[in-house]
Amino acid sequence: MSLFITSLNSGSNGNCYYIGNETEAILIDAGISCGEIVKRIKRLGLNIETVKAVFISHEHSDHINGIQVLSKKYQIPVFITDTTLSCCRLKLEKHLVTSFDPHRPVTIGNITVTAFPKHHDAADPYSFIISSSEVKVGVFTDIGVPCKHVIHHFKQCNAAFLETNYDDTMLEKGRYPFYLKNRIRSDKGHLSNQQALDLFTRNRPPFMSHLFLSHISKNNNCPDIVQQLFDTHADGVKMIVASRYQETPVYQISYSNYRLPEPQRLVSTQLSFSF
Repeated sequence: MSLFITSLNSGSNGNCYYIGNETEAILIDAGISCGEIVKRIKRLGLNIETVKAVFISHEHSDHINGIQVLSKKYQIPVFITDTTLSCCRLKLEKHLVTSFDPHRPVTIGNITVTAFPKHHDAADPYSFIISSSEVKVGVFTDIGVPCKHVIHHFKQCNAAFLETNYDDTMLEKGRYPFYLKNRIRSDKGHLSNQQALDLFTRNRPPFMSHLFLSHISKNNNCPDIVQQLFDTHADGVKMIVASRYQETPVYQISYSNYRLPEPQRLVSTQLSFSF
């Protein structure tokens, strides 16, 4: 069974990632407005009615801004830890709220979501692995350092959303105050281009087919720099810049996307998919 994935938005102005199969889907975070989420899903030929759950990674506003309206309007369950919920000023309907535990899989139809802790300056932050049959997609953003959990799960992914937040030189020479620069590059901040590239080149599995370059800083990075850097080291992996302004195309991720030696390498699929 394939998974169909897209970034609806990625950046400090809002984060929302869609992962689904032919019958159901989940969102990781809902940091843009309900209206924008629905509009972008529709533009891609997808259907909001197939979204059966939203998983919240942590309490920062760029990950939760749209969840209250989205959940209430479409009666979508929200999976959020008690600690994260207590840090949010969200008025969610109680029957739609479910907590989750680290490393314990949650089943949504034919989709399984497993959360694991990460290093970030939030109360109880998590990353996620989403799987269906043998296909696995990872969401690795808002990470200060690639811990053992991130490395372990990255090695199992057919596709991943990977943070490439800042360019070291641009951050150092930029106008941010010193304390903010230190927060960003700390072990509880964000991944730099080079940190993300090192994680990819050292730990990518041979069956990885797509990598979404995500949570790119508006002021301390440049999409073209990130694209060029990762394209140079792609070795057959499709590199997609996840924009902070619009959705990406939908990509089909299949177990059959195993990267065979040339000239037998399979061609990965990009499509707009309608249920």
